[in-house]
Amino acid sequence: MKTLFMLLLCCHVASTVKYSLKYFLTATSGVKNIPEFVAFAMVDEVQLGYFDSNRKNPEPKQDWVRDLAKDNPQHIEWYVQKCSSNQQFFRANLDGLKQRLNQTGGAHILQRMNGCEWDDETGEVTGFNQYGYDGEDFIALDLQTMTWTAPRQQAFSTKLRWDADEARLEYNKYHYIHECPVWLKKYVHYGRSFLKRTDLPSVSLLQKTPSSPVTCHATGFYPDRAMMYWRKDGEEHHEDVDHGEILPNHDGSFQISVDLILSSVAPEDWRRYDCVFHLSGVEDDIVTKLDKSQIRTNWVSPSEFPAGVTGVVVGLLLLLALCIAGLFIWRRNNNGFIPANTE
Repeated sequence: MKTLFMLLLCCHVASTVKYSLKYFLTATSGVKNIPEFVAFAMVDEVQLGYFDSNRKNPEPKQDWVRDLAKDNPQHIEWYVQKCSSNQQFFRANLDGLKQRLNQTGGAHILQRMNGCEWDDETGEVTGFNQYGYDGEDFIALDLQTMTWTAPRQQAFSTKLRWDADEARLEYNKYHYIHECPVWLKKYVHYGRSFLKRTDLPSVSLLQKTPSSPVTCHATGFYPDRAMMYWRKDGEEHHEDVDHGEILPNHDGSFQISVDLILSSVAPEDWRRYDCVFHLSGVEDDIVTKLDKSQIRTNWVSPSEFPAGVTGVVVGLLLLLALCIAGLFIWRRNNNGFIPANTE
């Protein structure tokens, strides 16, 4: 288990120079209160722009994207045309899928995620283009074989048509291997002060109750190439440990947590444990000792309630009990009979 964990960490560290450009497009039918078509672009999980069927133009989401738009107005025009054409393309394909699958009503969703990754150290470029329908994988492009793969039987006829469209396949190959990386590099250049920044997190020890696991929680770090783990006596500890995923915050930073189950840890052994946060590119790790006095919790022992508060609570409980008893006696004496209102 330890060897596997170290391999995963090494793989994570090895990807520290990769950047990604992803486009997310969604068309809906029968879904209320959201636009019928939504599209947005992201670089390294940072949203660049947004477009939906209720808007006429894409909306930049970062200041440096607005600077890029001023210097490259033709690119914004390209986005306007692509958003418009994709809206029509998705509408037609969604309607076609519903007819082919005999779906006359209900809510249906057609999605696409496409884009590219670029390693600025090796120069390696990879592209991807995949579709989902109603929450399941539907069809994806294999750029190695230049064919479409269909994990669902319902997508096989689409695969045959798209495999036969050589012009479309050639466009996809050019776009994902050449055109997409060019713009990814440009985005990284314009947003370098934001995308290449290094923000260290605040790290806290959290616990719901004295019997709950202790959570080591780090939030506010950037980029997302980070790892966190528990140590015992200076060595990585994997037993009774639950690793959480790296999650995005609303401000573009990230958070991560790792739990330590204390049921097998004797109180006198707490000092042997610490939590380590490592951010790629930063030499010094953030080490947090397992110290009971540093654990943050909202749990309060009943014995720690102030005497006045305890008295009030007990008094209210007694009053409630008396009310219930009185109601029971009244209903028994009146046999549950409620007289009619007479005037």
